[in-house]
Amino acid sequence: MRINRSIGSVMLVARWGIAVAAVLLTTALVGVAAAQAPEDPARKILRSMAAYLAGQKAFSVEFDSSIEIITPDLQKIQFNSSGRLLVSRPDRLHAARLGGYSEVEMIYDGKTLTVHDRAGAAYAQSDFSGSIDKLMDKLRHEVGVEAPGADLMLSGVYDVLIADVLDAKYIGHAVIDGVECEHLAFRNEDTDWQIWIEIGSPLPRKYVITSKAVTAAPQYTLVLKSWKINPQLGADLFAFKPPANARKVAFKELPHLDELPAGTVHGGKK
Repeated sequence: MRINRSIGSVMLVARWGIAVAAVLLTTALVGVAAAQAPEDPARKILRSMAAYLAGQKAFSVEFDSSIEIITPDLQKIQFNSSGRLLVSRPDRLHAARLGGYSEVEMIYDGKTLTVHDRAGAAYAQSDFSGSIDKLMDKLRHEVGVEAPGADLMLSGVYDVLIADVLDAKYIGHAVIDGVECEHLAFRNEDTDWQIWIEIGSPLPRKYVITSKAVTAAPQYTLVLKSWKINPQLGADLFAFKPPANARKVAFKELPHLDELPAGTVHGGKK
């Protein structure tokens, strides 16, 4: 899922006469000052990471994720899963995730999208052609699949991440899985999020999203490891071969494939 942001619009207030001239002059002066002001360290490091990732033709990465829910009696419960992601731009992707309540993989070869419920021996397919960016949009709006952290795969990752950011901070150095990183923190209206970026090779190593709209502020955490940049990824890695016992179903017939157990009640008071 993409970071949860409140929907808003920018309002331009126009006034008559001298007021109009004053607004235009002020805007021009602010624009000049912004152009001359150096970019803050947090945004600069984030932009460098985004440019580096977007510039890679192919990569693979392993991940551990955890998601927290808040029960009706305000108890915080965490659920964990692990997986692997293979990306070959512009239009090939293979993601697999294993958790305590589901085992699922998603395969896209540039022509067909497959979602495979390995535990339930069922799969669904859809004809589709286009970039990975367009695929992510399809998954969100047509299939109803939200993948926290998926924004990191997009070619325009910087613009997506920085949209609606109200505050950006450079926290300092940290070590994630033995790798020295730059620690950055950002604030949106409804979420706080942090990212740890490897020093030298600007790869994301940890990503945390905190929801401020829910009591007890549950978090989603993604730890990224075993990065391989531009590995040899053959076409067979993006070709789905149904197991003998697997049945083909419609997407709506696939069982619960979330990281949470089916029927989980979560939330809290705003």
